[in-house]
Amino acid sequence: MKKIILSTLILTALYSCKKEGHKIEDTAVTDSVSVTENTASATGAYTSKELSPENLGKYLAQKNDTLYVTNFFATWCGPCMREIPHFKNKMEELKGKPVKFTFINLDDKSEWNTSVKKFAQENNLAANIILLDGQKLDQTFFKDNFKQWDGGSIPFTYLRKGDKTDEYLGMMTEETLNSKVEALLK
Repeated sequence: MKKIILSTLILTALYSCKKEGHKIEDTAVTDSVSVTENTASATGAYTSKELSPENLGKYLAQKNDTLYVTNFFATWCGPCMREIPHFKNKMEELKGKPVKFTFINLDDKSEWNTSVKKFAQENNLAANIILLDGQKLDQTFFKDNFKQWDGGSIPFTYLRKGDKTDEYLGMMTEETLNSKVEALLK
């Protein structure tokens, strides 16, 4: 019962964001997460994958020389869509460097093959998107993985390089993203 109530609260909080959309173009950088493939279009362009909360926790805990920039978003979230160009610019700037950008999609599962697929294809980000079923999240997931985020709102960005981490709740400006990435790359 607690899980149902918590899931409902999380989804309600996430849906409080106003639905908006932006069309953006760029090149994706692939990520090295072991996940199961969701669906692909006839051209094979849509290859976003689903990851369980347990496996996402393992991914977030990686400690090596790579800087992991993980952004939690939804296609209906206006601030999420407005910050995507900043991430895409940084991805292009750091192409070939030990930096992995991953976008964790929190849209309702019923939207994965419509809104999320369209967003992924329009932005050439399908290889960077991980689908996460919000119904499977509980408060333990947030407590175990983050210092400040309780899942109550998005966007949320988690950065990790080795033992160093940084968290940012809310829409990131390009300057903020650049500052946080540069600080962890030092």
